[in-house]
Amino acid sequence: MTRRNLLKAAAAGTVATHLFTGRLRGANDRIAAGFVGTGGRGGDGLIVDFLQHADCQCAAVCDPFAERRAKRAAQIDAAYTKKGGGYRSAAQYADFRELVQRKDIDAVVVATPDHWHVPVLLAAVRAGKDVYVEKPLSPCLKWNFAARAAIRKTGRVFQYGTQQRGAGHVRRGCELVRSGAIGELKALEVISPTGAPGGNPAPQPVPSGFDYEMWQGPAPERPYCEDRCVKTGHWHIYDYAVGFLGGWGAHPLDVLDWGLPRPAVPVEYEGTGLIPKEGLFNTVMAWNVRCTYAGGLTLAFKTGPDSTTFTGTEGWIKISRAGIEASRPELIRDFAPPDRFGTMGRNHTRNFLDSVRGQATPESPIDCAIRTDLISHLSDIAVRTGRKIRWDPVKETIVGDAEAAKMMDRTPRKPWTIG
Repeated sequence: MTRRNLLKAAAAGTVATHLFTGRLRGANDRIAAGFVGTGGRGGDGLIVDFLQHADCQCAAVCDPFAERRAKRAAQIDAAYTKKGGGYRSAAQYADFRELVQRKDIDAVVVATPDHWHVPVLLAAVRAGKDVYVEKPLSPCLKWNFAARAAIRKTGRVFQYGTQQRGAGHVRRGCELVRSGAIGELKALEVISPTGAPGGNPAPQPVPSGFDYEMWQGPAPERPYCEDRCVKTGHWHIYDYAVGFLGGWGAHPLDVLDWGLPRPAVPVEYEGTGLIPKEGLFNTVMAWNVRCTYAGGLTLAFKTGPDSTTFTGTEGWIKISRAGIEASRPELIRDFAPPDRFGTMGRNHTRNFLDSVRGQATPESPIDCAIRTDLISHLSDIAVRTGRKIRWDPVKETIVGDAEAAKMMDRTPRKPWTIG
C-alpha cells in the first residue's frame, strides 16, 4: 500500500491509525508531534505555533488535567478540520510514557512544570524522539547534566524554548556584539522580571479529572491546593523550580549567551535576594547578583524590565523583547522595531522542524541551555547560602563549599529516577 493510499484509507475510516509518517521524511511528509503539558504555554503558545507549519501534524496531547487535554485535542481537530485534508483526531493521554512509545510520533514538545522537563526529555529521546523543551531546563544542575548526556548519547535533536532566537532584532544585536561592533566587552548586564510572593497553602480536595499524583511526579509529595497547580504557582515554588531567576531569566540570559563572542559562564557569584517567608511561594525574588568570568569580565544579573546590555570599549547595545537600542543608532537603524512574539515562536518552531528533517541545526541547542541554566542556578545558590559561589567549569562543580555543591542535585521522589 502506498503512503497516498494509506492516507485515503485512514480518512475513510478503513485503516485503524491516526496518521502515517516515515522516520526519514520527504518534502511532502509531515512530522508528527506530541505535546506533553498543554496549559497556557503549551496550548495557547506552542500548539498554535506548530499548527502554522503545513509539514507538521499535531498528533497527540498529554496532560494530567482531563479537561485540559480534551480542550487542546479539540483545538487541534478544529484547526485541521478547517484546513481539510483528511486528518484524524488528535490522541489524548494522561501518562506521557504512552505518548513517547508511539512509533508514529517523531517529536515531543515539552511544556510541563519545570520539574517534569528532564524526566519527559529522557523518556522521549530514549524512545527515539526529537525534543523541543521549554525553559528553564530543570530545578537543578545535575538533572541538566543528565539531559545533556542523553542528548549526546542518542544523537536526538534538541531545541530549547528560547523563542527570542527567532526574532530578527535579537539576532542582529547579537551578531553586532560578536562581530566587534562595540569593541572589546567590558561589562554585561542582564535584567529579568522578579517573581511573586503569596499563594494560599491551605489543602483542598483534588478536583475530579486531575491526576495529582502524576502531576507531582518526582517532586516532593505535598497536599493539593489550587495555587500550587492551577494558577502557575509552580513557577514560584522551590519544590518545582528556581523561580523567575530561571523561569524568566532564561530569556535575557540566552540573549547574553548568543551575543558573547566565546561561549562561557561566570566562575564567581555573589549577591542578595528576597525569599518570601509567608505563603506558598518561596523562590528568590528581587535578586542582585554580581557574576565574574575567568578573564575578569563582570555580569550584573538583577531584577527589573527584561533586557540584556553589552558594554564595550566603543559603545553599547541593549536588547529586549520590546526592541533594541545602541549608543550608535546607525548600527540598528533597520532592526529597531521588534518582531511580534508570535513571529518569534513561528520562526523558532520552524528551525526545530527543519532540524528534525536534517535540513538545519537547532539554533538553541542543549549546550546553550546548560550555560544559561548554570547562571540562574548558581545565582540562586549564592543568594540562598549568602556566600560567594566559585564554579569550576572543567569539573563542572562548585568548589570550596560542600554544602553549596549538594544544592546542585535533588533526589527524585520514588519511583521516579533521573539518569
